[in-house]
Amino acid sequence: MHVPMSSPDITDAEIAAVNAVMQTRYLSIGPQIVAFEEALAAYAGAKHGVGVNSGTSGLHLCVIAAEARDGDLVITSPFSFIASSNSILYERAIPLFVDVDPATGNIDPNLVREAAADLARGGETARRWLPRKLRSGAIGQLRAIMPIHAFGQPADMDPILAVAAEHKLAVIEDACESVGATYKDRPSGTFGDAAVFAFYPNKQMTTGEGGMIVTNRDDYATLFRSLRNQGRDVFDAWLNHTRLGYNYRLDELSAALGLVQTNRLDEMLARRAQVAAWYNERLADLALVERPFVAASTTRMSWFVYVVRILPPADRTAVMQRLAEAGVPSRPYFTPIHLQPFYRQSFGFEPGDFPVTERLGEISLALPFSSVTTEEQVDYVCAQLRAALA
Repeated sequence: MHVPMSSPDITDAEIAAVNAVMQTRYLSIGPQIVAFEEALAAYAGAKHGVGVNSGTSGLHLCVIAAEARDGDLVITSPFSFIASSNSILYERAIPLFVDVDPATGNIDPNLVREAAADLARGGETARRWLPRKLRSGAIGQLRAIMPIHAFGQPADMDPILAVAAEHKLAVIEDACESVGATYKDRPSGTFGDAAVFAFYPNKQMTTGEGGMIVTNRDDYATLFRSLRNQGRDVFDAWLNHTRLGYNYRLDELSAALGLVQTNRLDEMLARRAQVAAWYNERLADLALVERPFVAASTTRMSWFVYVVRILPPADRTAVMQRLAEAGVPSRPYFTPIHLQPFYRQSFGFEPGDFPVTERLGEISLALPFSSVTTEEQVDYVCAQLRAALA
């Protein structure tokens, strides 16, 4: 049996919606994007939704709104997809990494608090948090915290928000993997100044490529709509532009797809939860496999991927190879950002800088997973995993 790593959940309703757009004169900046923004903002419990062409674009615009500029600092996690910290670098600000909680893989709020306090003190106490190659220069202004809701589980937001309030920092939620999740019964994406959801084909819902910024701040929403459309403000005449902007618009075809997916999101999340439950049941007795941990504060998990940990003495690379030979794809999740070649060359990061992140990067393994994964496929994957470990 060949099992796909992931598959988008597309029905006749999505196909009909996209075909309907093709019969109109609107392929960009039309009624579908407005409807999609309103529907997803309402679903997430936010006042505004601003559609963009990727989650990465959305994070970039949030960094601009937080006024993080050349040399400024943004506290974030090295255990993430690389786009989160890249979005900070686009504004020549600096990702200030802190390590993660070993159970969830989300940013450790105690380290966030410690880093913010030390940076406020300044001097050598602050300098130790900087990337190795930047420790001899000036210390920039700490502007924001960007927690990542890894694998569909919200970060521990209450203590993070307390740190942000104490130090007057913006909070940008990287919710690209957590649409529909809840933290203490509150929706992911509604804690910070702004949050970003992403809709790549392996996500809980998809627009092909695309993302959505959600915010309760009127000033942020106005700025985002200008920035995504080449810097035009609502009062600008044709071809007049108030500020430096970008071509980050989400097109009408993608928005139409996203609108149907939003209406089906609870259904798809329930299916993903069922697939995760099948995995949890079948892997319960494997001593060398640690199943995903769901924190008590996560009152609704939005299953993006199903990531297990392959424990020593088992060798993850060997397990991946044996799975591949049996037609089962798998992926390491994540390779730590600070050990990516560009980050090591630019900032001087070294192995050992963030030991929890590095350990998780060495043992974490994503198994095939989507809302259309069948019970038969889960049975096959688990049988092959059991054989690979043996």
